Formats: sequence, structure tokens, C-alpha cells
Amino acid sequence: MTERERVNILLVDDQQAKLLSHEAILAEIGENLLKAGSARQAFEYLLKNEIAVILIDVCMPDLDGFELAAMIREHPRFQTTAIIFVSAVMMTYPDQMRGYQLGAVDYVPVPVVPELLRAKVKVFVDLYRKTRQLERFNAELELRVAERTAELQRFNDQLELRIEERTRERETALAQLFEAQKLDTIGQLTGGVAHDFNNLLMAVLGSLSLLEKRLPDDPRSHRLLQNALQGAHRGAALTQRLLAFSRRQELKPKAVDVPSLVGGMRELLERALGHGVELRTQYQSGMPAALVDANQLELALLNVALNARDAMPDGGILTISAASSTPAADGPEAALNPGDYVRITIEDDGVGMDETTLAKATEPFFTTKGPGKGTGLGLSMVHGLAAQSGGLLRIHSKLDEGTTLELWLPMAQTPAEAVAATPKMPEPDVGACKVLIVDDDHLVMTGISAMIEDLGHTPIEAHSGAEALAKLASDVDVDVVITDHAMPAMTGLQLAKCIQETYTGIPIILATGYAELPLDATLLGVIRLAKPCNQYEIALAIQSALGSRQQRGRLRVGLGD
Repeated sequence: MTERERVNILLVDDQQAKLLSHEAILAEIGENLLKAGSARQAFEYLLKNEIAVILIDVCMPDLDGFELAAMIREHPRFQTTAIIFVSAVMMTYPDQMRGYQLGAVDYVPVPVVPELLRAKVKVFVDLYRKTRQLERFNAELELRVAERTAELQRFNDQLELRIEERTRERETALAQLFEAQKLDTIGQLTGGVAHDFNNLLMAVLGSLSLLEKRLPDDPRSHRLLQNALQGAHRGAALTQRLLAFSRRQELKPKAVDVPSLVGGMRELLERALGHGVELRTQYQSGMPAALVDANQLELALLNVALNARDAMPDGGILTISAASSTPAADGPEAALNPGDYVRITIEDDGVGMDETTLAKATEPFFTTKGPGKGTGLGLSMVHGLAAQSGGLLRIHSKLDEGTTLELWLPMAQTPAEAVAATPKMPEPDVGACKVLIVDDDHLVMTGISAMIEDLGHTPIEAHSGAEALAKLASDVDVDVVITDHAMPAMTGLQLAKCIQETYTGIPIILATGYAELPLDATLLGVIRLAKPCNQYEIALAIQSALGSRQQRGRLRVGLGD
């Protein structure tokens, strides 16, 4: 309601002359004047209109003003409507008190003073108008509050949705972190087991090779010995897989032409796949070389091919493709370092894997094959090779839709070298020398000592780094040192550093199966010997070590001249 809107004023009196008199007096206010000659007519006006002020004559024949006011006040709509009593007869104090008790706002005597009546009515008209304006303002305010509340509710719903999304992302990230930590823990455990197994294989292979030389010419005995040697070599291959998963395998990455490598082992792959599986290849034209250990890549491809064969019991197609690729910054390959990569894809149309199996596919010793049909190290070895080479392994698979494996490897900066025929290595020719052997494992010590002694050298045993230093300090004549790396109290590298600082000129051979060392052994001039090793590899290492010492001696003589 605005200031210019007219309001209704109800005049109630049974005398027409008094109604006309009140109308004449209040006409100057400029509001709508409604005249009722009875209580019934007054109620009709009240029910049909919004009334601001009611003027009621107290003395009326059918229903007096007090009774009419009581009835008006009982109605919920009119409990706050302003009522002014007008009377010429009932003007005593009790009459006025009764009027006020019935809810009257004023009690005007007759004869009426026009200016006074107009002023009184105008006050309550203005009050009514302000009240309606406040009610409208309050309704608008409530509407705005409701709109703002709804807007805040929408914002709150969006915020809750974002919190749920962030919570899911956090839970996913935590699950990925837990999986990575679990794999890292398993990798550390696997690497430790492989190291201990390497030591056992050193003792087994060394003893069997020496026994082979000393056995009488008995075909049955030689057949049993060869069977034992084959078992030991299979164990050595198993440790290589374990070390590959734990990222502790010694890799020799070089530029490898993937099409040539796969072509060179195609016959092996086809024989492994069997007659029911067709092998197909597809390569990008002019594809660059990959930086990876060629032997381990061959082993990885063979492992994947064997898994694919087992997933296609009724036959199928295995496709090996390769192309250069750049990982997307927001894609699944975002974990890779920026740069160019070679992506090798191996795809089969076998039975596929469900989500649970796919999540555990690269875990070591996890296999869905029956007992004796798989070690569960195939894909874990591929995963370890990819990680250790600076690449990534991704597997996509669905039940009854086959499996696609992507092996991302860094792109080599140089072209691949042509594969040349490996020349036959000459037998090592080294004169008798004294070899200090340092190893905390008695089985390994016994095996290496026996092989060195069989080569015509004199073994000197030390079971710790401290014992080795003590023997050197006692003026024992030593030509070369062969030491294990993983030993308590003092590692092989720490021992090598102490020997070079105190006993200059003694060549050192570090025998270890670990690829990751705290310090590059070549910086100390140390020759590395991979475990498990045979007698021939030990002889070559001794020959190389003594040759490097003679070369350093000639160099010092030349500088002295």
C-alpha cells in the first residue's frame, strides 16, 4: 500500500442524520467512507472489505455498540482493527471503561468537535497505512530471505557435491598411494629374497660346475648332474625376475630397434604360442629406437606372449605393435617424465580379466593358473622392467573382450646398432695369483674359494670387511680382492673405498646382484661381477682386474720417465 492509496472507514449508526453528519466531517480526509445503519449491515461491509477504522454509535436499538464491538473482536480478521465509540448518552466513566475493555482505541462524546474527530480518525488511518506498508515490506523481506536461503542451499548443495568429489578423489589417491606402498614393500621383500637366493645359487652352481669336471665318465651321473644344473639355471632366471620386479636387477640399457628385436625372436614367440595362436606385427614407419635392456625386453615380451597364450585356450590372434608417442599431461601417462617414448602394444583376443584380477595382475606371485602352471612373476617382471627403465606399464582388460598391454619405454637419442654375431670368447689366461675373498655367507665363500682354487689361484678367506682389512694390514700378499656388497657392518663398496685409500694398486671385484648401489662402482675403479656367476665369469673378472692393474702400472712408469 502506497501513501496515495485510499483506505476504508466504516461508520455505524442507526440514525441516518448522524451518519450524514459523520460523513460530512470526515470527507475532508479523502478516504473511502462506508455507512452502515445496523450491526448486520456493518458485518457485511467488514467481511467484504478491508477496513482501517470503525466508528460505532453506542446506543442502537437491536444491538448496541458494545455488543457489536465484542462480536467484531471475536473474529480473527478484526482483532487489531481500530474502533472508536461515539455516544451522547453513555458517557459515564464505567461506560468508557467498558468500551476500552472491548478493544476501543478512543471514546468520543457528542456533540462531536469536527476537527478533533478528523484528527483522531486520521491518526488511526495513518497507523493502518503504515502497518500495511510494514507488512508488505516484511513480506518482501521474507521473500528475499527465502530466495537467499534457497540460493545458499544451492551453494551448500554444490559445496557438498564438491566435497564429495574431493573426498572421492582423496580416497582414490590414498588407495593408489597404499597400492604403491604395498608394491614397494613387496618389492623390497622380493629383492631381499632374491639376494639370499642368489647366494644359494652361487654355492649350488659353483659346486655343480666343479663336480662336473671331477665326475667319472658315467652317462647316468652326467645326466643327473645336467638335470641339477638346469634346475639351478632356472632358479637363476627366477631370481632375475624377482630382481626385475624389485627394480634391483642390473640393466644395461641401449638403443634397441623394436621391430628388429621382435623379428629376431619371432620363431621363439611362435613356438611358445603354439599352433592355435597367430602372431601379427605392426610398426610405425621409421620408428625410433627404444632405450632399454635388450635381453630383458625379450624376456618381457616372451612372458606377455605366454600369458596371452594361456588366455586363448581355443586359439586366437596376438598382435605386437610399436610406435613413437608423447604422454598427455592430463592422461594416465602423466606420471612419466616429459619427453618422447616408444609405446609397445601387445593385444590378444582372449578371455580377458575382471577388475579384481586386473588390479592384482602385476603383483608378484599372483596367478590365476593352476598349481605348477605359473610362478605369478611374469607381469611383475614386466612392471619392474618398465619402472627401472624410466617407463610405464599399462594394462586394459575386460572379461570376454581380451587384454591390451602397453609398455612405454624412453626413446633413445641415438639409432640402434646393427646386431653383430657374438664372437667366441677366448679362455682366460691368467697366471697364478692370490685372491682375497670377502663374503659373510659361508656357503658362497666355500663355493667361490673352490672355483678360484680350481683355476690355479690361491684363495684367502675373510668373512667380513673388518677381517679383510685386518688380513691386508698383516702384510698378506694379495693380488686381487673379490668382495660381496651386501654385508653387515661394512658393505663391499665401503670396503673398496678403504682398500683404495690405504692399499693403492690392489684391484677390486664387486660381486653383487643389485643394480642400485649408493655409489657408482666404476667411479672407484671397481669391476662389477653379477651374481650368480660361474667359474668362467670369475676367471674373466680376475683377468680384467689384473690387466687394469698392469695398465695403471705402465702408465705410472711412463709418467715417471
